[in-house]
Amino acid sequence: MALRQVVLSKRIAEKQASLAKLNEEREELARKREALVTREAELEAAVNEVTDETSEEDRAALDTALSEFEAQTKEADEAEAANAQAITDTQGEIDGLQRELEELKARLTADKPAHTEPTERKENKTMTQRLFNLSTEQTRDFFANDGVRDFLGQVRAAIREKRSLTNVGLTIPDVMLGMVREEVYRQSKLLRFVMLRHVGGTSRVNIMGRIPEGVWTEMCATINEVDLSFSQEEVDGYKVGAAVIVCNAILEDSDVALASEIISAISTAIAKAVDKAILFGTGTKMPVGIATRLAATSQPAWWGTNAPAFTDLHETNIVKLNAMTAVGVAFFQTLVVTLGIAKPKYSSDGLFWVMNRKTHLDILAKSMAYNANAALVANTNLMPIIGGTIVEVEDDELADYEIIGGFGGNYLMAERAGVQLASSTEYRFLQDQTAFKGTARYDGKPLAGEAFVIVNYANVDPTTAKTFPEDYANTDLNDLVLTAAVGATAGKTKITVTGALAASPVLKYKVGAYSFENGDVLPVGFADLTSGTTEITATAGKKISVVELDAAGRVVSAGVVASVPKT
Repeated sequence: MALRQVVLSKRIAEKQASLAKLNEEREELARKREALVTREAELEAAVNEVTDETSEEDRAALDTALSEFEAQTKEADEAEAANAQAITDTQGEIDGLQRELEELKARLTADKPAHTEPTERKENKTMTQRLFNLSTEQTRDFFANDGVRDFLGQVRAAIREKRSLTNVGLTIPDVMLGMVREEVYRQSKLLRFVMLRHVGGTSRVNIMGRIPEGVWTEMCATINEVDLSFSQEEVDGYKVGAAVIVCNAILEDSDVALASEIISAISTAIAKAVDKAILFGTGTKMPVGIATRLAATSQPAWWGTNAPAFTDLHETNIVKLNAMTAVGVAFFQTLVVTLGIAKPKYSSDGLFWVMNRKTHLDILAKSMAYNANAALVANTNLMPIIGGTIVEVEDDELADYEIIGGFGGNYLMAERAGVQLASSTEYRFLQDQTAFKGTARYDGKPLAGEAFVIVNYANVDPTTAKTFPEDYANTDLNDLVLTAAVGATAGKTKITVTGALAASPVLKYKVGAYSFENGDVLPVGFADLTSGTTEITATAGKKISVVELDAAGRVVSAGVVASVPKT
């Protein structure tokens, strides 16, 4: 092994050990936060119990307790922020070292003659594979855990026996749950920029208003009292979940492949949902997105009772620019002034700018310049001039030439329960697949909309809303009202449909009685139905099922009626 490989491997191991300690520290901070939440409720109850009859001694004791609580809360906030930043920095260092190590290995491998790997070594290769950022030794310890071994054994047994996995979520070991949680944070593109807080229940964050100016006076004169105003933002916890399908061929390969596939699939699905909510969350059973806050023209329902006074930002912080043809200095003069609308009201941390790849490359092209060595260069990851990290998303997640971002430290994301790998659903026999389900509980909102901005520099109105996947599982199936009547010809029945959800519903029918759950995929054999017009062939009294489909082709309404054919 080359000396550089040894050095890199040692440094990676040291950083991973540091990361493990930081993660332990984060868990300890989360436990302290839960204790603070409980203490806050106790103090709130004590304050409400204070009456005119309460003794001065009891009042003084309560004031002392409140002061101690405020100091502990401030200390916890600072410790959590420092811990989150340390985790982000350490993970970035590990990623950089691992990339360097992989590049070095690739170069060394390219210099060696090709050879055939011994059969015995091939068979044992999976034992030395690494799981995510764990070292080889840590990976072995992970799979040596009795809980992990039992869980993977249950999954494999279910695959072999072609049966459902019953209550597997109850046996998933804590070590795996922690890894899922870490992977969600790693897979998310935006969580590292916002203010992430781990809370045990409904949480309130105190926000200090504008600090007043001090008053000059004589050296020995009485100090003037100034007014400090505080407001609160309250966050709850909404569940985000995902069920992902994994091919059994992968699951049967090795323990590393099995665990990696389960953890990665669940984590990626949840991370994508969290990122979308930070940008476009509606505030209904999910966090409030940055775009949603900026687009509000009047105080919305999700605005907290004790929150700061509402400000209408839709004209100032949502900007349409006509700058597509500009390049170089002319372009960035306009863009920088516009992005500068975002003000670091409560925090200057986490400056980020989200855009799709086409926009990113366009900005790179406009920012190209020659350095002192006459080499053509462009800053690939930072927004030119104004600074801040460029976060690239898929083309369908944001419109071309559109940028949304600002100071992420002004966005509060509360994680209530962390990520849980809840259970696996039934074995899918025909598709040779198994489904795994994971959930997490989050809530969040911008603490200051003034800290963010949306701009489209192609002279197009910026996007302020996105469609989220429908929550079919928690919505009842709508009942269609069906009226059967004789058709125009013998043996025919026609059906009039009322009570559909859409004004012009997409209707399908099939002869026979079928039952559906909201969001079901329609089975084959259903034909188009036009209410009051389509003539259906069915014997007298035969059941006819009618469904309404939404834009995604899922069943959202259904009904059954008996045929009354013309004789």
